[in-house]
Amino acid sequence: MANESASKATGKPSALVDTRVIYCGDNLEQLKKLPDACVDLIYIDPPFNSNRNYEVFWGETKEKRAFEDRHASTQAYIEFMRPRCVELARVLKKTGSFYYHCDWHASHYVKVMLDQIFGENCFQNEIIWKRQSGHSDAKQGSKHFGRVHDVIFLYTAGGAYTWNQPYEPYDREYTETFYSNIEPETGRRFQYGDLTGPGGAAKGNPHYEFLGVTRYWRYSQEKMEQLHREGRIVFRPNGKVPRLKRYLDEAPGLPVQTVWTDIRPLINFGKESLGFPTQKPLALLERIIKASSNPNDIVLDAFCGCGTALVAAENLGRQWIGIDISPTACRVMAKRLRDVCKLREDENYWRHGKGFVVRDLPWTEKQLRDIPPFEFENWAVIALGGIPNKTQVGDMGIDGRIYPLSAVPHKTGKAAGELDFMDDWYPIQAKQVDKVGRPDVDMFEAAMIRAKRKKGFFVGFDFSHDALAEIGAFFKAQHTVIVPLTVREILEEQIAQKLA
Repeated sequence: MANESASKATGKPSALVDTRVIYCGDNLEQLKKLPDACVDLIYIDPPFNSNRNYEVFWGETKEKRAFEDRHASTQAYIEFMRPRCVELARVLKKTGSFYYHCDWHASHYVKVMLDQIFGENCFQNEIIWKRQSGHSDAKQGSKHFGRVHDVIFLYTAGGAYTWNQPYEPYDREYTETFYSNIEPETGRRFQYGDLTGPGGAAKGNPHYEFLGVTRYWRYSQEKMEQLHREGRIVFRPNGKVPRLKRYLDEAPGLPVQTVWTDIRPLINFGKESLGFPTQKPLALLERIIKASSNPNDIVLDAFCGCGTALVAAENLGRQWIGIDISPTACRVMAKRLRDVCKLREDENYWRHGKGFVVRDLPWTEKQLRDIPPFEFENWAVIALGGIPNKTQVGDMGIDGRIYPLSAVPHKTGKAAGELDFMDDWYPIQAKQVDKVGRPDVDMFEAAMIRAKRKKGFFVGFDFSHDALAEIGAFFKAQHTVIVPLTVREILEEQIAQKLA
């Protein structure tokens, strides 16, 4: 961790910890390296879905199984999360806030665990986010109500925590009911506000005559006269007590409550969607970060997935730290920070308080040989600037696609032909084997013929003589190009000409 003198020397934003860093690895180990009380806001969205295999989430051999028994899976999940939440509570500042995003699978058990760690008195809210309008598990024949919401628990560290009240716009019914008056000269909606001092003398409100009315008032006489000169104090038609004009366009809106229905979920073909299975809307994280932090505060996401919390923090002028065990997720979020936030991923740049860095990625051939095959395939596709397939099985010999710049539409959306609907792309195949053989190439050739592609890329640690010979023969026979790329070439960034 950076110390104060190092921070001043290098221009790093924080004197306590390194920020604008993505750590690839087990968050429990990384959290232990952070000092006490160093983070202002923590948001986590730990994966928990009994229908998925845990190796995708945790990346550990001992978890490479599907949990079929609900109680056993919940117990394993809580046992996994408890030590991590203990560390998260330790690194949270006394003025900090902690948000835990979960769903119905384990929310009740999570609440008990967090009460034990943070203390029941530090629980502030149970937020309900309506994440979708309908769900297939509530179709005809099902015997339960549709599950359409997530739960977000808000805890604080016990001190005078940061709070910036969020507001949402008034709906039409509210404005027409409570701001029913319209000023003829300007067309502005307003309501008549009470000027009477609540509590009278007991609350120290001033007592005087104003516009022929004597009583306890909310404001001083000087303030009342100023408001009257500004035309803000008027009498209602047939009214006997002066009232204050409160304009709709000056009202902040309705304070956000604990049920959030105004933030829509992501759709697969939306502009913001990356195809990440648990991706959350940027607006959701922006609301949380605005409410519970201030500019330049440090935001930590220890399960940062595709990096939505990091992007929101960067856009809102906060410092941030991200941790995820998945190399694929770390590369996805790094690319997102480069593309969306226009941040430079550069060590020297970062040392001077600009840009960001990614730490502990498996950059060696040995490490890439050891990660799960699906992770290796994703690494290869993303390293080439492509988009991985969303499904792990049934890819028909194609692990991902590269879309040339000419394929990007001027308009976005499903109707405009966004990525899944575009036909201008190159297939990518990756094999986590010592040497790609001719049978591997034969399968890729068949996949390219089915997909009617004239160019494709094949990634492996090495290629046999027969494999390379078959690639040459395929070009002569079909006039179709397969570009062989080795992992070493990718790691040493020697692929620019081959990708052209």
